[in-house]
Amino acid sequence: MLTFIQPIDPFVLGWLALCILSALYVAYDQFRNNPEPTVMRWAFILTTLYMGPIGLLLYVMADKEPKPGTHEQFTRPLWKQGVGSTMHCVAGDATGIILSALIVISLGLPMKWDLVVEYLAGFTVGLFVFQALFMKSSMGGSYWENVKRSFLPELISMNFMMAGMAPVMVFLMMGRDMRAMQPTEPLFWAVMSLGVIAGFALAYPVNVWMVSRNMKHGLMTERPSGSRFDVPSQPLEPQNVNHLNRSQGKVVQAPQGHEVAGSASHAGHHMPEQDHAQMNHAEHAAHVEVTQAHAHMGHGTPPQQAAASSPDHAAMGHEGHQMQPNVTRPQLLSVGLISGLLLLLGMTWPATKVNVNIAAHEVGSAIMPPGMIMTPDTPADAMKDMSAVDPRTFRFRAAVTQQGDQTLEPAVQGGVKRFNLTVSAGQWNILKDRPVGAYAINGQVPGPRLELEQGDQVEIVVKNDLPESTTLHWHGLILDNEMDGPAHITQKPIKPGGSYTYRFTAVQAGTYFYHSHDKADRQQGLGLYGALIIRPTSDPVKIARVRGLTLPDDDATAIESPAVNRADLEYVIQLQEWLTRDGLTYPAMNMEGGLPNYFTINGKAYPDTQTIRMRVGQTVKVRFIGSNNNFVHPMHIHGGPFNVVARDGETLPAAQQFLADTVNVGPGQRYDVIWRARKPGTWLIHCHIPHHTTNNNTEQDGGGGLMMKIVVEG
Repeated sequence: MLTFIQPIDPFVLGWLALCILSALYVAYDQFRNNPEPTVMRWAFILTTLYMGPIGLLLYVMADKEPKPGTHEQFTRPLWKQGVGSTMHCVAGDATGIILSALIVISLGLPMKWDLVVEYLAGFTVGLFVFQALFMKSSMGGSYWENVKRSFLPELISMNFMMAGMAPVMVFLMMGRDMRAMQPTEPLFWAVMSLGVIAGFALAYPVNVWMVSRNMKHGLMTERPSGSRFDVPSQPLEPQNVNHLNRSQGKVVQAPQGHEVAGSASHAGHHMPEQDHAQMNHAEHAAHVEVTQAHAHMGHGTPPQQAAASSPDHAAMGHEGHQMQPNVTRPQLLSVGLISGLLLLLGMTWPATKVNVNIAAHEVGSAIMPPGMIMTPDTPADAMKDMSAVDPRTFRFRAAVTQQGDQTLEPAVQGGVKRFNLTVSAGQWNILKDRPVGAYAINGQVPGPRLELEQGDQVEIVVKNDLPESTTLHWHGLILDNEMDGPAHITQKPIKPGGSYTYRFTAVQAGTYFYHSHDKADRQQGLGLYGALIIRPTSDPVKIARVRGLTLPDDDATAIESPAVNRADLEYVIQLQEWLTRDGLTYPAMNMEGGLPNYFTINGKAYPDTQTIRMRVGQTVKVRFIGSNNNFVHPMHIHGGPFNVVARDGETLPAAQQFLADTVNVGPGQRYDVIWRARKPGTWLIHCHIPHHTTNNNTEQDGGGGLMMKIVVEG
């Protein structure tokens, strides 16, 4: 199923569709209606495939024969000849660049080597294939003579093209959206298209100059005898008498009042008297030779005129197409130097802005958050760490009203409580109208609540359905080191598709939680956390088990009465921060580009948070859990102070308990507080940082984010 991940995606697909349709039209029209050599037909087809409607526009404006017999006249202006020269250059160079990019990416080479290989491949294909090989029949001479003749013009043209193409490719591929580095992604081809367009734009002026200096051919006309293109050329319009005919890239000049014999395409073409006076005998001789060569090749030559041509056609045909460059050495050195400097700038400047040491396979299809600072030393792991959740990896789409923190009932086998947890990516709603991409446990955010009793033997099987490795850490628990959960330290990460079984005995009592400990700044921020509540026990078997596994004087494992700090009601509050932009969810981080714009209690933002309902005189134990990643949240309850009875899972002695109306809940911290309903009405629990009680910087129904209601009836 087609999934649009970014707002630009429909435009990308639309552009690529236009590229294909434009190329199909040019292919059809070239072979059916345009009297042009095959090599130039393919040049326009390929370049239009790369440049889309822009290539189509250039074809129609510069090369498409308006009506039969007018191609010679229509393509005569120098700017059109420059288009033809650049089209031929881009067709070969861009084809080599794109093919080499595919190979380099498959080999896993970094971007810096990608550019080098692309340049060499583009130059090689352009010179040895499109210039020397495909143009051999038109230019005459041997293959290696054409290589030698074409080397310098092709080098200059390629330098200009790569100078324009390289920065566009690097900055767009190494920007926020790394899908542009993956050939399997449409964005890759759109970036390639933009790169070719930039390369064409930069190479066009120098191609016009090289055509004007007879260093490169321009557009050509070919009318084979007996073909549907074998029609008489139309006479020139009066306004075109001062134009230079550059058919086949050769300057054809005729003395004033002299009609070119043997080629109707030049009929009526004159030069002003001052130009005629400056024409020497050698130029005139070259003109006659070129004119006869045109007749031999059928370029704009009616059959009857071709038949009347010199009997030396066979000997002259190829030689007449060898152009004599009209350029000075200083001009050539200057243009060559500029092309080299531009190439050097285009190939090296991006390295001062982005990390060109990264290869495509290292970042995959990662999309970074808007505003993330990308520098040459930003590693691939940092990019993936901050990247958005890819909607194409979703394993579930939770109901809009589904709640997290649902108590998971264990399966009891041989006195061991067994829990099965599956970690996967999916869609979760933090508001009815705000879905996010989340990493969830058993399809909910937060993950299911695990209710234990001190002394319980526990077995927790974690299956990883994420597109990346993970682990779970049991925050604050006393257990064997290999069960603690930190990836690469106490265990190997759980690979995608793999599983791991955690086993321990709950020797403590209090408020704890579990969370990812493999790329925790990413995974915990995307939803991999859940409450772990361990209640005191009065079971003598469990008490004996705890005492057998712990130190005798360890206050952390002291046996408490289940009646201590009881309340009429109980509610767990797990905090988190979220970052979602343009339909994508990124792990919120306290750094540039990663700051959150949504905040949740138990996976929901106000006004979609739950409501606690009480009566006057009742008490509620609120267990605050700092399951969030970034901020200290001063959690405040309206309607009077609460009694702080426990911190970080440890019950405070009665003498150390204290009244407060706000507790600063930092990441990883837990506070148990008991609040008494003293007055009827609607009271709030909320973070006292006002920004954290908004949704994307706006309030809904009086607030947002870290806010929920306590409704007290009289």
